[in-house]
Amino acid sequence: MAITDIDRAAIGAAVTAAERTTDAEIVAIVADRSDAYHDAALHWVLLGLLLLVAVVAAIPATFIAILDAVYGGWGGEWTMGQLFAALLILLIIGFLALRFATAPDAVRMSLTPRATKTRRVRARAVLLFRAAIEARTATRTGVLLYVSLAEHRAEIVTDDAVLTKVSPDAWGEAMAALVEGLKDGRTGDGMVAAIGQVGAVLADHFPFTGTDPNELPDRLIEL
Repeated sequence: MAITDIDRAAIGAAVTAAERTTDAEIVAIVADRSDAYHDAALHWVLLGLLLLVAVVAAIPATFIAILDAVYGGWGGEWTMGQLFAALLILLIIGFLALRFATAPDAVRMSLTPRATKTRRVRARAVLLFRAAIEARTATRTGVLLYVSLAEHRAEIVTDDAVLTKVSPDAWGEAMAALVEGLKDGRTGDGMVAAIGQVGAVLADHFPFTGTDPNELPDRLIEL
């Protein structure tokens, strides 16, 4: 799903073409991912450690037998302190092993619930909109089309003037075109189609008058 130079040129041209029909501004941003999801992986690590404790509690005799085997059966009777220390060492080894296993991005992504990904992508889109687009146009008509590649998710965020005139349902066709492109691995084509749909909606509510300058970049912004 990598963005190519052809995609970049096509997306920039699509934004320019759409803005010829409307006074609103469209900004397209693509991010490799919206979050590292370390916390989601940590939840699974902690769950694994709790499971490990539960297994030891369920079969303590086996745990002690393993300790005897490790020490060659020369340890004698294990004191409560020694057993707790052995369990602590086991948990430390388990924690390090699970953290190592969940270190790759692909693993963390697969362990993260879909709902969490959706919330994080939405939060990142809103943050970027507020930082780079909100109130940057004189008429408050900026629209952000945000795509997060790793999560295969997209968001449309709009400025105040657009929000008061355009129902969120109006972006349905744009989102459908974008999602179709993402599913097929044609991110560039999906974004071009979505930008065209966004431009059509904006043209109905904010038709081009020629009095509103181009205040935001037409080119694709990559993060």
